[in-house]
Amino acid sequence: MTADVDVRTYNREAWNGEVGRGNKWTLPVSPEVIAAARQGDWSLVLTPSKPVPRAWFGDLAGKDVLGLASAGGQQCPVLAAAGARVTVFDNSPAQLGQDRLVAEREGLTLKLVEGDMKDLSAFADGSFDLIFHPCSNCFVDAILPVWREAFRVLRPGGVLLAGICNPVRYLFDPAQEEQGVMRLKYTMPYSDFTSLTDEERRRYTDKAEPMVVGHSLEDQLGGQLAAGFVLTHLFEDKFEEKDLLSTFLPTFMATRAVKPPLRP
Repeated sequence: MTADVDVRTYNREAWNGEVGRGNKWTLPVSPEVIAAARQGDWSLVLTPSKPVPRAWFGDLAGKDVLGLASAGGQQCPVLAAAGARVTVFDNSPAQLGQDRLVAEREGLTLKLVEGDMKDLSAFADGSFDLIFHPCSNCFVDAILPVWREAFRVLRPGGVLLAGICNPVRYLFDPAQEEQGVMRLKYTMPYSDFTSLTDEERRRYTDKAEPMVVGHSLEDQLGGQLAAGFVLTHLFEDKFEEKDLLSTFLPTFMATRAVKPPLRP
């Protein structure tokens, strides 16, 4: 596999496969979770384990919400049950199918749209009050267009909630890490598509697993600012399950950013 492989196409098919294999991020929420959300009892994650503070969302009732690269039947149905008008946008038809499953099972209204998170031309300017974008931009080759498009489709005063991954996660030798040794091997900019040898890449392609791009913090945080957002909150998180790097530092972040309101 070489640099000319289309990242979107590969990861679309890979995530379709992950649904069939029961990846934890593809498992639809239970009826009990939806029933609780209808009563106002709900929580969601942008990163592996730490719940997003409810204050970050504001009042969801009647708000137009975009789940950006957020399919899988986990987050968007909860937002709909909590009273929002929700659109789910994702690259994987099978992942979107998990949201459809929950919507049909629970009598929820969800609009499902397949596409590339870098291109939200399906939506007019100022279409949404809130964007919920969990840790998924590592599956796209460039994220500055993601932030620009998110800014465009939000209304003034709208909120972007995003999960991001510190690219340090991808710079260690995975074979050594399995032996309990953290040894730096790769450099930034990092991409499974272009930074690995063909043999190394087969670690993922032989199992048809999704592959990632390690975006710089400059692009992930500074990119939001460059798009026009104002960052208001940030927290860090790490994997709860066994993960050697997580014993040293948290490598995930969640951000809350606002599109400034129009001046009077």
